[in-house]
Amino acid sequence: MDSALLYDRLQFAFTATFHYLFPQLTMGLALLLLYLRSRVLLTGDVHYEEVADFWTKVFAINFGFGVVTGIPLEFQFGTNWARFSNYAGGVIGQTLAMEGTFAFFLESSFLGILLFRKRFSRRVQWSATLMLFLGTWMSGYFILATNAWMQHPVAYQVGADGRVFVTSLSGLLTNPWLFWQFAHNMTATVVTASSVVAAVGAYYLLSGQYLSHAKTFLCTGVVAGAIASGLMIFPTGHGNADQVFKYQPIKGAAFEGIFRTEREAGLYLVGQPNLETMTIDNPIEIPGALSFLVYNDLYAKVQGLDAFPRDQWPDNIPLLYYAYHVMAGLGTIFALLYGTAFLSLWRGRLFHMKWLMWWLMLCAPFPYIATSAGWMTAELGRQPWLVYGLLRTSHGTSPLVHSGNALFTLIGFLGLYLLLGLLFVLLVSKVIRQGPGSSCASEMRTHHGTSL
Repeated sequence: MDSALLYDRLQFAFTATFHYLFPQLTMGLALLLLYLRSRVLLTGDVHYEEVADFWTKVFAINFGFGVVTGIPLEFQFGTNWARFSNYAGGVIGQTLAMEGTFAFFLESSFLGILLFRKRFSRRVQWSATLMLFLGTWMSGYFILATNAWMQHPVAYQVGADGRVFVTSLSGLLTNPWLFWQFAHNMTATVVTASSVVAAVGAYYLLSGQYLSHAKTFLCTGVVAGAIASGLMIFPTGHGNADQVFKYQPIKGAAFEGIFRTEREAGLYLVGQPNLETMTIDNPIEIPGALSFLVYNDLYAKVQGLDAFPRDQWPDNIPLLYYAYHVMAGLGTIFALLYGTAFLSLWRGRLFHMKWLMWWLMLCAPFPYIATSAGWMTAELGRQPWLVYGLLRTSHGTSPLVHSGNALFTLIGFLGLYLLLGLLFVLLVSKVIRQGPGSSCASEMRTHHGTSL
């Protein structure tokens, strides 16, 4: 691989991965905030108002860092990926403009109302939270519409100058790839937000602080996490995998480790891809499971990589295979963890199960790992195409940006984002130390045995 292309890809991968650490929390947290503000509006309960105010602070910090880290991605379309922007600007410009004009401005404007919420009634606060939720999820929809078109191009035409343009805006926004991608992605954001909320609640309970608020955190996070983690597996995860095998069978074969076309294809739970022998070493598999999951037939034929030209194979099959299995494995763990926590909560035992609360607290980073692995699966699996079937990645870079330029800016982003990451941790830690509500000091407990 050309060094300039490699550095361009590494730079975009790093900045996109780091940036997405923030939107996935804001999108999921927006839904939970809407639930909390609804409780406040319906009951007038000050307790839920304090809980909502606390997570609004976290949302605002997270949103700010998401904006800062997202701007460089927009610039990279014009710097590192100029030929791609020139080729596909007539399509992706539509969705990116809608994301910025409608969704971002809607989201940021109503967040401003919530930051000065004490000046407004609870009804206005609820309305602002609703618009914040709509703006946040619309933003995700338009961004994913851009990616969905790159994965499965629709509603386009190639002009006389060789560039593509939109023939139907409704067709672009109703891309069949987009439905399951959006459903799966947004469900995953709710898992992330739920895990963070539950983790903070578990931390407060284990340390004997803000007990009533901590229980609300834990209940909200566990219930939402249990529902979302189940939906993430079925139907959204299943539906997303089905469309991969329908529209991108090469990707499906690669991340499942199916090198040769076979009937009664097994589902590999564990194993290492061997490109020399075109096999999975040390496999643990469920015979026929993949055929059944994809075609509802244990004996159905599943196309392997051998059914496709070698120059169309993903260029890093081992990394693709491991990324997919990390995502799928962690998703299964989330479902088991939150299912167990929900059952314990229903039986009235959760607040007394220290070992389970420790698990809920320590597992908070893993949804971030799972979503990052999921995006690696999506993007690595699309290679060698930048726009699937239309434009190869090697043809989308900027001819005037050399490898030295890309490497220099990559190093700069590494240093800058390290500082931003540390600043984010410090700010959120400060909010957690301050705790929820102004009347909570009386609830503080210094002895753990008293709190539990």
